[in-house]
Amino acid sequence: MPELPEVETIVRGLRLRVLDRTFIDVWTDFPKMIKKPSDFKKFKNGIIGKKIESVRRRAKNILISLSGGKVLLIHQKLTGHLLFGKWKKIDNKWYPLGKGPLSDPTNRFIHLMFGLDKNMLALSDLRKFAKIELWDKKELENSEGFKKLGPEPLDKSFVLEKFKNVLNNKKGKIKQVLMDPNVIAGIGNIYSDEILFKAKVHPLKNVFKLKEDEVERIYKAMKDILPKAIKLGGESFSDFRKVDGSKGSFDKERKIYRKEGENCPRCGNVIKRIKIGGRSAHFCPSCQKL
Repeated sequence: MPELPEVETIVRGLRLRVLDRTFIDVWTDFPKMIKKPSDFKKFKNGIIGKKIESVRRRAKNILISLSGGKVLLIHQKLTGHLLFGKWKKIDNKWYPLGKGPLSDPTNRFIHLMFGLDKNMLALSDLRKFAKIELWDKKELENSEGFKKLGPEPLDKSFVLEKFKNVLNNKKGKIKQVLMDPNVIAGIGNIYSDEILFKAKVHPLKNVFKLKEDEVERIYKAMKDILPKAIKLGGESFSDFRKVDGSKGSFDKERKIYRKEGENCPRCGNVIKRIKIGGRSAHFCPSCQKL
């Protein structure tokens, strides 16, 4: 699933390409993807003619602010990624015009296409789990789901003391707490593993048992790894691609995630994988002692 760095990569890519563009058409072969309004015709009518005023991220949500006080919310979920370019439709399938990264087979699962007054914006999603919603801006800001979201880990205001306060009185394993969007927004499976490895903290360690220096190491690792992943365009070992269809480059920096059975890059011991709440956690039992 695209996490904070991947979503931020998409947002930054869109800002360079779609600001001040106007929606002129919308197509889908999977209307169930549209959650709000659930009627595709109403969604289409609410989009056409609207100009894109800004693009930002909140947690793993892409928020495209439109003229008329509307916000297009896109959550890419497990295998979704937004693409920008030009396509032609043949027998209800979309094919990119010209050669380039948009022709990567991972980008062929297009189930939503926005026609803009210049070029097109597509959503490729193999599993078709992505969520699309059209909101009134004030309604979204006051929605329960958004109010519950935790702080953004890369905001300047998210200082060490704030991180400590966020963890205060929290129960559960540190891996699960880092992945809870109502505690900290945007960190998922990949980066929680990478952060805890860099911090030398076992993923099963209970938050209330963390020592002060461990909390500081987790915080510093978070502030180091997430910006680096954004700079490298995210992780593309699976389905994620950037808006131009190309791969991100964080894979060369990935130290632990999905490396079960390989040697730890720090101490040489074998990397292990365990399940925590139905999710995988990768760690070095030597470097990250419980």
